Amino acid sequence: MELSKHFRQKLDGRCNPDSVVQGDCYRFTVLTPEMIRMEYDKDGIFEDSPTQIVLNRNFDKPEFTVTDTEGRLEISTSAFHLVYNKKEFTPNNLYIDVKCAYTNYGGRWQFGTTEYGNPPREHNLKGTARTLDRIDGPTELEFGLLDTSGRTFFNDSESLLIDENGWVSPRKKGAVDYYYFGYGRNYFKAIHDFYQLSGPVPMLPKYVLGNWWSRYYKYTEQSYMELLQRFEEMGVPFSVVVMDMDWHIVDVPKEYGRGWTGYTWNKDFFPDPERFMTWLHDRGYQITLNIHPADGVMPFEDAYEEMAKELGVNMEHKDPVHFDVTSIEFLEAYFKYLHHPNEKIGVDFWWIDWQQGKNSGVEGLDPLWMLNHYHLLDLQRDGKRGVILSRYGGLGSHRYPIGFSGDAVITWESLKFQPYFTATASNVGYTWWSHDIGGHMGGYKDHELMVRWVQFGVFSPINRLHSNSNPFCGKEPWRYPKQYGDELVSALKLRHKLVPYLYTLNYRCHTEMVPVMIPTYYYYPEAEETYVYTNQYFFGSELMVCPVTERTHKETGRATVEAWIPPGLWTDLYTGFVYHGGASGKRAVLNRTISQEPVLGRAGGILPMAVYGEGENGLDNAPDMEVVIFPGDHGSFELFEDEGEGQEFKNGKCAITKMNLDWSQNHACFTLKAEGNMSILPEKRRWKVIFRGFEEGLKAEANLDFESHYDQETRSLILEFSYMPADQEIRAEIKGEQLVYGNGDLRERAFALLDSMQIGINLKKDLYHCFLTGENPASIISSVTAINPGKAIEDALLEILVC
Repeated sequence: MELSKHFRQKLDGRCNPDSVVQGDCYRFTVLTPEMIRMEYDKDGIFEDSPTQIVLNRNFDKPEFTVTDTEGRLEISTSAFHLVYNKKEFTPNNLYIDVKCAYTNYGGRWQFGTTEYGNPPREHNLKGTARTLDRIDGPTELEFGLLDTSGRTFFNDSESLLIDENGWVSPRKKGAVDYYYFGYGRNYFKAIHDFYQLSGPVPMLPKYVLGNWWSRYYKYTEQSYMELLQRFEEMGVPFSVVVMDMDWHIVDVPKEYGRGWTGYTWNKDFFPDPERFMTWLHDRGYQITLNIHPADGVMPFEDAYEEMAKELGVNMEHKDPVHFDVTSIEFLEAYFKYLHHPNEKIGVDFWWIDWQQGKNSGVEGLDPLWMLNHYHLLDLQRDGKRGVILSRYGGLGSHRYPIGFSGDAVITWESLKFQPYFTATASNVGYTWWSHDIGGHMGGYKDHELMVRWVQFGVFSPINRLHSNSNPFCGKEPWRYPKQYGDELVSALKLRHKLVPYLYTLNYRCHTEMVPVMIPTYYYYPEAEETYVYTNQYFFGSELMVCPVTERTHKETGRATVEAWIPPGLWTDLYTGFVYHGGASGKRAVLNRTISQEPVLGRAGGILPMAVYGEGENGLDNAPDMEVVIFPGDHGSFELFEDEGEGQEFKNGKCAITKMNLDWSQNHACFTLKAEGNMSILPEKRRWKVIFRGFEEGLKAEANLDFESHYDQETRSLILEFSYMPADQEIRAEIKGEQLVYGNGDLRERAFALLDSMQIGINLKKDLYHCFLTGENPASIISSVTAINPGKAIEDALLEILVC
């Protein structure tokens, strides 16, 4: 039996023949100046089929030289020099020197030196892990594709092959198939080329970028509708509704197991599933259902008879239909009878919760990879964009977004690990992690922890709130004291405002092969501090985020984040305060109240956002838009918009709004103009242009009528334009002797900060006296530290001195 047509990708694993250096038992393919494929087979049989990791080897021929003599082969590019003695690949027979100097021990990689190869593991910047299930804090991460030594590798020898019919098969035993990376610290290029080798990250549908509501809980049609209506009345937006286990029958006869696997709707809870999902769609929600497919299909299931007939199972004996992902017949029936009928009545995509390990009836075949691969292709069969929620299945899994990281423990330790874990996954190209925001199980209830977790979720790839069925585990904002509940609502609203920016990052990731969540060392690879402060990261090209993962200090009313401010100017998204990183960057301790976290816009950064109506869940291209502009340098941004679903964007059914900032010390000119297919944009748009971190009293001019005002709280000059045709150009100029906000009077800021602290009155007076009498920041710092008020107090005061 052959697979259905939609499972057959148009793949060709053959390389450019001009890039090959081959002998009787070896074959080298120079893919880029920095990447080489190395194959050894004693029978001289080499593999041209795509594999689970590698889909494309047809790169343009790079420049390289070959020196081939008896018993010795050398291949040299601008990035590496390979030496091989034409024998079996061993550490003595094959080595590569990288042409950069990032270690004290040279740059030599020797084949098979250790379990992880060479370079040593301590230089590797690591990748990700299959799951965070029940892990409370850090866990060991897999070997990654980036390395501070400038070179690394991966082993493709065990990957299954993908044939022309879309099916997989084991490869020849004993064959060696390695890929060497010698990219130095050009991390962006390394990941870009890996995406080209392994296949691009798919373009995700727009709706997944909003907030998700999820809970492992026995919802009924009525209770779920009432919950969502309450969210709408509060103006809290959600774009994805998750149905966990209890959408299907779970209380099953003992002889059929525990009821984890199920495909039959629980009609006591959802008497008319199609009616319920139509109601959800009409209100702007998309729907995913949780499945645990491992136990197959039991006789009590609605689809049992059809599945049993299709697969020749003895229905008279009530034999179960066993799960067998290694069978084409089972896989076809699995989709035809279990999934397509549910998709027809409203299911948009699936949450595949596979927890049964990596073994199957075929050696080396991981059922998780098979489910991820074929589920995604199946959802694309009618021109939709494939998307799943599933666990990480190894290198190459970036092609199967979105990742479900598992059942997080509800502790500060779990939160503290997630920013590093999420950003570091980009080192294997895996950029679309979805966590249980707020935590799933165990731990404790902590109002502040919940707020900080959701704030991180807002500035992470997917913001999916989730918890278990424990009655004390709900994440609804009204279950928290008003101060914290209000902050949760505010954060969830901000996430939907950010969707135009996120959607453009989604498009860039798909087309330009750039991760969405980026470790700071990608941009500043030579700054050693970026390898120290690993919890801060870039969220796309415009924002640097330093998540708060510590409790608030009672004395200061602020939580602290140790961070590194890169060179140049960085402006706080919330407050407009401007941080000066100087010529080489500097370390800083950032202090934030519960309503803020450090999110800094780069100099010249441009951040487009949408303004949706209260309680509006849909994420259509909005008629009301905002753009935040950060001072200090030239900048540009191209906002991508299309229908949010389908493949028509590839045929030009999309619009690009080009934004540009020309910068000088006393003059800034911002322009905005939409181009492309205007049919996908609202007929008219209203823009609010926000110059964040700019001085008060600047002169503003524009080519169109506008109203302006200055917001002291955010240090922003705001220009508001009326509704106009979507393709109308806006040109706004700002002039003044000094454009960048000077962060205000130092003494006033010190007084306000000290006034808010819960510390001794006399201590406040003594500390304030340091600001009154200090001649410069250095003398003030000396006086403050001499008083020794305590680290938290000192950190808060020093921040306003050094920013």
